[in-house]
Amino acid sequence: MQAQILAPAAVLVLWTLVVMVWIIPRRFGAIGRMDKSALPKKHGVRGQDLEGLLPDKANWPAHNFAHLMEQPTTFYAVIVILAMMGAGPVDVLFAWIYVAVRIIHSLWQILVNTIPVRFALFLLSAVALGVLAVRAVMATLFADPGVF
Repeated sequence: MQAQILAPAAVLVLWTLVVMVWIIPRRFGAIGRMDKSALPKKHGVRGQDLEGLLPDKANWPAHNFAHLMEQPTTFYAVIVILAMMGAGPVDVLFAWIYVAVRIIHSLWQILVNTIPVRFALFLLSAVALGVLAVRAVMATLFADPGVF
C-alpha cells in the first residue's frame, strides 16, 4: 500500500474529530444561556431536538459533522481502493485537494454559512472525488491479474 494516498484520509479523520469536539462548546454554551423550560424533554434530548431552539450558529458545527459523515465515506472507500492498487502522484494530489476543500467547507459552514460559497466548495470537492473515483475504477478494471 502507498502511505502517501492514506495521509489525506488520515488528516480528514482527524479534522472530523476536531469538528466533533467543536460541537461541545457551541451547543453547551447555547444550552447554558437558554430557558430550559423550552426544551422538549427533561431527559434524553438529542441534537435534532435542539433545532429551532438554539441559535442557528450553535448548530452549525453539528450540521457540518453530519456532512463529514456523508460524502467523505465515499472518499475513504476510494482511497482504500487506490492504496491497494497503487496510487500515483495524480491520485495523491486530488486526495489532498479533496481534503483541503472539505476543511475549507467545514470552516465556512461553521463560521459563516452562506449557501452560495458553501455549495461552490461542495461542488469543487465533488469534482475532486469524482476524479478519484474514476481513477479507482480505471485502476481496478485495467489491472493485470497476471502481475500478482
